[in-house]
Amino acid sequence: MQGLLLCAVCLGMIPILQEYLGMPFEVAVTIVVLNGLFYFLHILLGDPIIPGWITPAIPIVILYLSQFDIGVERVHALIAFQISLGVLSILLGVAGLGERVASIIPNAMKSGIIIGAGIAAVNSVLVEGGRFEQAPISIIVCTGVGFYLLFSSHFKSQRKANKLTKILADLGSLPIILLAIIVGPLVGEIPWPQIEWGFTTLAFGELFQNWTIFGLGWPPLEMFVMGLPAVISTYIILFGDVVQAKCLLEDASKKRPDEKIDYNANRSNMIFGMRNVLMGVFGPTITLCGPLAAAMQVVVCERFKLGPKTMNSINSGAISYRYGTTLGYFLLPIVTLVKPVLGIALAATLLIQGFVSFRVGVTKSKTVNDLGIAGVMAAIIATKGAAWGLGAGIILCLFVNLGKSHRHESEIAAELESTELRDSAKPSVASGR
Repeated sequence: MQGLLLCAVCLGMIPILQEYLGMPFEVAVTIVVLNGLFYFLHILLGDPIIPGWITPAIPIVILYLSQFDIGVERVHALIAFQISLGVLSILLGVAGLGERVASIIPNAMKSGIIIGAGIAAVNSVLVEGGRFEQAPISIIVCTGVGFYLLFSSHFKSQRKANKLTKILADLGSLPIILLAIIVGPLVGEIPWPQIEWGFTTLAFGELFQNWTIFGLGWPPLEMFVMGLPAVISTYIILFGDVVQAKCLLEDASKKRPDEKIDYNANRSNMIFGMRNVLMGVFGPTITLCGPLAAAMQVVVCERFKLGPKTMNSINSGAISYRYGTTLGYFLLPIVTLVKPVLGIALAATLLIQGFVSFRVGVTKSKTVNDLGIAGVMAAIIATKGAAWGLGAGIILCLFVNLGKSHRHESEIAAELESTELRDSAKPSVASGR
């Protein structure tokens, strides 16, 4: 039942495809369905995970695609990007590097990429002519409620107080969508939903002819090369989901010794890599194919901990959620109910993602110099793109950390602060004191 309701979150892909690829609604829905069917690959191939998008990387992908004119050129750029990401993930998984590759990247660069994605996410909503200007009241209200339900210490302390708060905690971002359906029309920013009955109309013929390699041909080789910096940045971002998935499943397995949970990061890399290649060929999407839908994975793991009578297997729990979302894509009443609010839901999602990216990105920095490098790198990524950002990050890491002192950064920072205080206390010659 939760999967059936939360298919509305998956439908949030539609306004992104419409806005940045000029894709008709029916074609965008077809891509949602295709992506949803490929979600099953994880469970069917032994990966006990609820997969999802690479949400933090969406702003980086959008920035990269903005270099190309909307139309065939931009679609080719996305196809090359998604296939490249898939091939990279598969190769790392096959080579057994799926669990180790992130350790090679300096902390400052990890921090800069994640914070840069956060800045880009917030900018994409607040930019002149963006979604915020179209529905400011709805976005403020829905995002505010979203922050409270997802991050507030007060709500976390109350989540088990009664049945309603527990349900709200389990539904992730769905309450934001339901609230938008009510608030948006009440303040006159969007129309009331026009519910239609029946089943969703899909447009595979138009998708293959106008948006895939079958109708447009293969992208030029230079597009694969141009996209590599953004692809590497995206992989660094998604690695956090791989780590999170491993931690969630390890925690769940401690409560259920009756089932051995078999999670392997290298196998997971190969599977979501395969999904990206398949989607790049049959239905390219800006949201990409990631290793984890964190909110629902938490819900499934929590129910799994309650014992075999509640959930017999972690695999059956994960796949039954995906049965629900897949069914929801085909039910026209659900699709038409959420259609008017998808833009508001997307804006709220990106603002929330910005918050998460800032919070996670800062914690990746281990020293004050790391944080300084990350700040510069993030600003460059958000304004100039991943290629310039990665280049700046590499140069800054080389020069700032060259001949690094063995003294702890906190000692240096304290010394600098005391020096500044002494200087400010000295009499000023210019003022005659």
